[in-house]
Amino acid sequence: MTLPPTQSQPRLGIGIISAGRVGAVLGAALRAAGHAITGVHAVSDESRTRAETLLPDVPVLEPEEICRRSELVLFAVPDDALAPLVSGLAENGHLQMGQLLIHTSGKYGTEVFSPAAAKGCIGLAIHPIMTFTGMSLDLTRLIDCPFGVTAPATVLPIAQALVVEMGGEPVTIAEADRPRYHLALAHGSNHLVTVVAQATEQLAACGIEEPAAAIGPLLRASLENALASGQNALTGPISRGDVGTLAAHLDVLADPGIPDDLRAAYRALAEATALRAVETGKLSAHLAAPILALLSENDSKEQS
Repeated sequence: MTLPPTQSQPRLGIGIISAGRVGAVLGAALRAAGHAITGVHAVSDESRTRAETLLPDVPVLEPEEICRRSELVLFAVPDDALAPLVSGLAENGHLQMGQLLIHTSGKYGTEVFSPAAAKGCIGLAIHPIMTFTGMSLDLTRLIDCPFGVTAPATVLPIAQALVVEMGGEPVTIAEADRPRYHLALAHGSNHLVTVVAQATEQLAACGIEEPAAAIGPLLRASLENALASGQNALTGPISRGDVGTLAAHLDVLADPGIPDDLRAAYRALAEATALRAVETGKLSAHLAAPILALLSENDSKEQS
């Protein structure tokens, strides 16, 4: 079995598939930790430029050649491409007994490496809980960045050691919990972007020239408060039981010019907020009842 690298042991030869935003950055971080990058797979002009910038002098190779040259192969490909790629490399004899295979997908644990494990490979999952630009500034973001790590107990220290070498903090995620883990991250991060875009678009429609600058301080404070205090940070008309304000908001949403996605998102989040406000005691059931009734009535009108 390949041992986790230490300062007294030789560095690993690591291949990167592919030079997307995540792969190129993690490859650069591993290289900075003293590992040898044996090759990188890059197809598009953008990925080739990224490889040249972050991994200078590393040869651009096909996945099969990268696997042949490497003790560890890092797969940083889209979720839907990972399983077919691993299966194809395993079936065609391109993987080696004892070879370490790591992917950066949030969705998967190590089961996705089953075809490779049958060939004697060792699969690990390390998912950086961070958004990437694919530029060198991402390397500083890796410092203390949490990584969702999944691996069999016998090789978990290898995954943890690699994360620490890149400057990150390993957080162990059970195989069965990977879908829920990824749901939480996608809901919190991706949907936050959608909500911010919806809000800034409406501010722009009010004639505000720099909507992001106008709402930015409020959003930053709300996020900081939510992270520090959880649901106790909730403020606003829903938590106050202000039915009149909610009714005014719903009147605005009834305008034909309002995007359908904003209309649906506001109603769904208002209902979820009301229910959570009741659960946490910030809103009495008595005050919540007319709010939920108004939202239900409005939803029925939209569907009819």
